[in-house]
Amino acid sequence: MTFFAGTGLVVKLVLIILIYFSVVSWAIIFYKLLQVHRANSESERFMEFFWKAKRFDTINAQLDRFANSPLSVLFSEGYGELKKLMEKGETKEDPDVISTDLGGIDNIARALRRATTSEITRLEKYTTFLATTGSTAPFIGLFGTVWGIMTAFKGIGETGSASLAVVAPGIAEALIATAIGLVAAIPAVMGYNHFQNRIRVIIAEMDNFSTEFLNIIQRTITNK
Repeated sequence: MTFFAGTGLVVKLVLIILIYFSVVSWAIIFYKLLQVHRANSESERFMEFFWKAKRFDTINAQLDRFANSPLSVLFSEGYGELKKLMEKGETKEDPDVISTDLGGIDNIARALRRATTSEITRLEKYTTFLATTGSTAPFIGLFGTVWGIMTAFKGIGETGSASLAVVAPGIAEALIATAIGLVAAIPAVMGYNHFQNRIRVIIAEMDNFSTEFLNIIQRTITNK
């Protein structure tokens, strides 16, 4: 606070911007930690339940237990599309046939892709702010430092003295901007990389589940 009070207007504005970036970044990091943890844990529980329950109607009735799991969203969308196709099939001579003329498996695959895209967007929400903070905060801090040093040298020129007692306080005040910029950027970069890695794992799980879901439906239709 002492450094902050002693800086010029421009450096103060730079510090305020960096503190804002830092506070918002930490809020996003804590939020995403909770969101990704819930997505992972509930997806694991959903997959266990999925293979144990075996019946789609039973699984669909229990989806509220896995509200934070992306896999439950995929199942809900795929199962909803499957029910629509079966209802359309009832108007035909054979009510058990899912006709390829109505889209069949392709319709379900498209529903699963839409759900996957929606869940990826939800999981990646706010992570771009972390990337922006990590890439821009050091430069904003450097700008504050350069401006502060310019001001310090201007003061030296006006006083006509270049002693350490005159130069050091101004440079120290200027360097605080770079320090705050790094404090804001480092956690943001680490958080962004961590979440991108975890989200990639979840995306792979969604792709695997979509494949398994479609395989089950195809085997069922083939057996009929």
